[in-house]
Amino acid sequence: MTDPTPSPRFHWFLPPRGDAMAPMSVAAENAAPAEAATLLDFQTEVARAAEDAGFAGVLTPVGINCPDPWLVCSAVAARTSTLSFIVALRPSLASATLIAQQADTFRRLHGGRLILNIVTGGNPAEQAGYGVHVPHDERYEITDESLQAIRPLLDGEKVELEGRHLHLVGAQLPEPTTQPVPIFFGGASPKAVQVAAEQADTYLLWGEPLADIAARIGTVREAAAAAGRTLSFGLRIHVISRDTSEQAWQAAADLQATFDPESVAAVRAHKAAMDSVGQARMDALHGARLPREVQDLVIGPNLWSGIGLLREGVGTALVGSHDEVADRLLEYADLGIDEFILSSFPHREEALRVGREVLPRVRERAAVGV
Repeated sequence: MTDPTPSPRFHWFLPPRGDAMAPMSVAAENAAPAEAATLLDFQTEVARAAEDAGFAGVLTPVGINCPDPWLVCSAVAARTSTLSFIVALRPSLASATLIAQQADTFRRLHGGRLILNIVTGGNPAEQAGYGVHVPHDERYEITDESLQAIRPLLDGEKVELEGRHLHLVGAQLPEPTTQPVPIFFGGASPKAVQVAAEQADTYLLWGEPLADIAARIGTVREAAAAAGRTLSFGLRIHVISRDTSEQAWQAAADLQATFDPESVAAVRAHKAAMDSVGQARMDALHGARLPREVQDLVIGPNLWSGIGLLREGVGTALVGSHDEVADRLLEYADLGIDEFILSSFPHREEALRVGREVLPRVRERAAVGV
């Protein structure tokens, strides 16, 4: 898969269940699922907006409350031309050979344009709904063994694997295509770092203050070096970018004004049952209560943690003028971030705004070393 977009590369987010002007809790999203045809049309519009805006790819998540990402991404890929699709998947939910077969079919149908985003899963209750009842570290063991098979299968090799969780005999894809499939991987626990160091191409982080990101990159680099490997790094973060800083912070304040204490409490209770180390790090950035002022949730230059009050996953946003947001992205790039997965609300309109106003500023400054 050849991508002419220079480093750093930028990707956008493909909302799994439609869009809104502000983040919604999981319960609110589930209360009003979109019709399938309408959802596909909308996701196509978001993807085309991202493509037109100069993004290299789009990410859509995996989970029991989301449409299947393989089906969604394949359908939308058929309606786009150059955009890559970062397909999230959980190795604990499917055969490694089947995952490799799905990936090979996707790249065959769509001329490559595929990145695998490996998600181990951080909610035991949700995992149980899929029939998976193994503890945190064992889920990473399953992920590790699956990746030991998926990559060589995609390269056309025959795989014999006798692991603790996975036993493959004579696994092989018939005449797989040749486009490479990068592997993105996230996870903040020591076990996740170990698996990433040995198996991933790009280690994904959620937006945290610069010093924290630098420390985590250092830890993963050391682990990868011990495994005789090098990794690239990616950052998943929201952005609220406007012509002026004042307008951006007003937009953040307007978002926060849509939050209500009951929804915040419900989301907090939902996340309390999770065993994700990364989610715990996100939650520590904003505390447990809904504050009165938007500035009460500022945790670094132009870094706002408010979205995490209402959403699981990444809960931080870069907020500021287009120049300020570009500068902050470049600071992350200077730490070693090569891939950015951005999002905002609503996603279609904001993809165009960020593509028009922020991406050119980042690329121009990166080109001249500013």
